[in-house]
Amino acid sequence: MGRRFSQADLPETVPVFPLPGALLLPRGRLPLNIFEPRYLAMMDDVLRSDHRLIGMVQPFESEEGEEPRLHSIGCAGRVIAFSEAEDGRYLITLAGVSRFRLRGEVQGFQPYRRVKAEWADFARDLGGAEKDPGFNRDRFLKTLGKFFSVAQLSSDWDTLKEADAEMLINSLSMLCPFEVEEKQALLEAPTLATRRETLAALMQFAIASGGEDGTTLQ
Repeated sequence: MGRRFSQADLPETVPVFPLPGALLLPRGRLPLNIFEPRYLAMMDDVLRSDHRLIGMVQPFESEEGEEPRLHSIGCAGRVIAFSEAEDGRYLITLAGVSRFRLRGEVQGFQPYRRVKAEWADFARDLGGAEKDPGFNRDRFLKTLGKFFSVAQLSSDWDTLKEADAEMLINSLSMLCPFEVEEKQALLEAPTLATRRETLAALMQFAIASGGEDGTTLQ
């Protein structure tokens, strides 16, 4: 088992990696390929720190050459695995720890961005796996099967049938090819049940847009 954090352990500032479409959720796993010089510098600093946390944040669209504005909520992950490729890239895995609210950027001499992080609104992220009492697996998997067909995706259905609700819903939220604002909505969902409902709505919209009859799946 990896390190367990309390809110008192979480730092006041975190380095952030603004990457469109890359969603991290508490207790999720996100592999990343780090190659830009400023983020290689960030990795060097993170690996020397006690907490080894990186904040994943969705950026807004911006003009080329401009630093994008950042959404107000991100999720911090701890580096739990890393290797260095022969060409100097870092191949890392983040384990989702907690969401946070951005309270402004921290100016400094680092080439990467850092933000003031407020964690208080997301205390439940530090607990055990969240439950979803209203989860109907058969209904959800029926919707998922139609979505995968429209999106031309494949999966290990035996694994999906056996996964617990949080792992299934969060993994799909992270992996499915949704737009940035849709990913942000999944991140900001206050409960697992709300995230599942949002995920189902996004899949239903994709099904309707992909040539199905448009009937809402209940």
